Amino acid sequence: MINVIIVDDEPLAQDVLETYIEQMPELNLVKKCSNALEANDALQKHDIDLMFLDIQMPQLTGIDFLKTLIRPPQVIFTTAYPNYALEGFELNAADYLLKPISMERFMKAVNKVKEHIDLQKKSTQFSAADDQESFFVKADKKLVRVKFADIIYIEGLKDYVIIRMETGRVITLQTMKSLEDKLPENLFRRIHRSFIVNMDKVMAIVGNMVEVSEKGQIKHLPIGKNYRDELLDLINQNKL
Repeated sequence: MINVIIVDDEPLAQDVLETYIEQMPELNLVKKCSNALEANDALQKHDIDLMFLDIQMPQLTGIDFLKTLIRPPQVIFTTAYPNYALEGFELNAADYLLKPISMERFMKAVNKVKEHIDLQKKSTQFSAADDQESFFVKADKKLVRVKFADIIYIEGLKDYVIIRMETGRVITLQTMKSLEDKLPENLFRRIHRSFIVNMDKVMAIVGNMVEVSEKGQIKHLPIGKNYRDELLDLINQNKL
């Protein structure tokens, strides 16, 4: 069962999505929210897997709201404005639906999310059997084992993530959120909406950049403003 919330200030748009959700038995509608504040409260009180998020809303846009979330659920943007598509995908949204939304397009987006969640569950099962030292990701039509200790950093690129290691890289079709959930928190930190770093590989923090070594070359990874304070607090408290 996939727990879902709808975030949209238009009652008619909420009703359309609710009707579609009711026709898919694997979806469980937890709450309908009219703005970002209601959605934030729902995310804190419930275990939400998927958020249908409108962009143009009062007080705070859907894009600005998503930027405030440290560990957002899977997100499908729902909007009447196509010009936000690029920014939506840069925020690792699972899909971007233009209103009016057809049932066919809705199902396609949900099936994409289901695939991400199924892969996450399979990978978690493999990882548990391996005593949490590694996990599996789907790449090149096969399941590839990746050891946590081998990862330098992970980079998000639209619907894909690139796992960077000294031995090479693995490219897999999933969101940063779904991959982040597989990683041990004592070893990995999200430092930017597009970057997760293995803290054991960090050589230095210079200004708003994290310094790592990749194939003998110094690589600088940006620290997002929404992640900087938490990262520095954890370092200062020696919790990493």
